[in-house]
Amino acid sequence: MALESPHARYCDLVEIGQLLGLEQLTWAMLVFVILAAFAAGWIDAVVGGGGLLQLPVLLLIPGIAPVQALATNKLASVFGTATSSVTYYRRAKPDIRTALPMALIALLGSFGGAAVATVLPSAAFKPIIVIALLAVAIFTVFRPELGAATKLRFSGRRHHITAGAAGAVIGFYDGMIGPGTGTFLVITLVALMGYDFLQASAKAKIVNLATNAGALLLFIPHGSVLWLLGGILAVANVAGSYLGSRMAISRGTKFIRVVFLIVVVALIAKLGVDVWNENIAPGLALLAG
Repeated sequence: MALESPHARYCDLVEIGQLLGLEQLTWAMLVFVILAAFAAGWIDAVVGGGGLLQLPVLLLIPGIAPVQALATNKLASVFGTATSSVTYYRRAKPDIRTALPMALIALLGSFGGAAVATVLPSAAFKPIIVIALLAVAIFTVFRPELGAATKLRFSGRRHHITAGAAGAVIGFYDGMIGPGTGTFLVITLVALMGYDFLQASAKAKIVNLATNAGALLLFIPHGSVLWLLGGILAVANVAGSYLGSRMAISRGTKFIRVVFLIVVVALIAKLGVDVWNENIAPGLALLAG
């Protein structure tokens, strides 16, 4: 049997890289990114926060620009959140009278956050977010009854105003920084508004779909989306989202609560490293110098 020459392997590498718009992309890296997209879709469908996995893996691809990674991530995510939104809607029957207005306001908020991101560095906000997440984790751990059943805290006009305000704030955050948007949506709907984890996850997917679509509408005119790579990742993301939403619906609020805490801890760790690298380490270096 004839052995494949190094030149042939190089030609295959160039072919797949050129096809996907990234000349240094290898088959091994492509498989790794696809697996990450599947896992991210699963995480997003259960509690949100899949971008914590999918975006960093995309940034590992040699030659990819950060804006291309962000835009391609959004393309894959919008298909994944659409899939989980439909699955939750069919099986969990979320109240769209709350979810749809909240989603529209969140979309507008994401545009505002993106505008602020061009002026203010996200590093200025990350320490506050880490503290908030720590409070969320502690609150969730010591309140085991939280999110076990729906007990709405507001009604009528006050309920919709609260949902709209939450959508605006979290949409703004998604446009400005992004990681963990779905997680923030879930905890807000549970702790602030009184939904159980299943209903909160169902509504969060609809709102997160709007924020992803809003960001994508900004990226497309700039030509930042790697369409073929994004399409491949979208298929993997859809598969993970479908499996994750089915598991969340069948296993219920306790399962979602456990996954939620795991994702919150991962988010704290990720943003904590960012705070150290962007805020603390430079200050220590200045003092040492």
